[in-house]
Amino acid sequence: MNVLVIHGPNLDLLGTREPHVYGTATLADIDARIRRVAEALKIDVRTVQHNSEGAIVDELHRAAATVDGIVVNPAAFTHYAYALRDAIAAVGKPTIEVHITNVHAREPFRAHSVTAGVCHGTIAGFGAESYCLALRALADLLRR
Repeated sequence: MNVLVIHGPNLDLLGTREPHVYGTATLADIDARIRRVAEALKIDVRTVQHNSEGAIVDELHRAAATVDGIVVNPAAFTHYAYALRDAIAAVGKPTIEVHITNVHAREPFRAHSVTAGVCHGTIAGFGAESYCLALRALADLLRR
């Protein structure tokens, strides 16, 4: 089972970016945690981070032929990136949307996701654990 985890814009700044909102875990910490969970689930996982929407779309297109499922944290692209939404739909792989924070408890604009409608589910508000929960959910979905 091959899974791609995509971290969206500004997530490369985790650990120093608004730690009172996003916590102190770095992206490297989160990736290490993802790898541990993937190993336990017997999943091959690859993680990437991009700050531009086009790079994420390109990553999704490339992944279509090689992955069984996707975990994506679109970050701010969640709220307006229709090209990203269309790419997720076009690739047609089971996809779980992830957010570190509870987007519904923050600014009102964050409660709307243009990407959620083409994902199998959304996990939000559990910090770095959101990614681990998404991997477990995706593994279960793929094994059914």
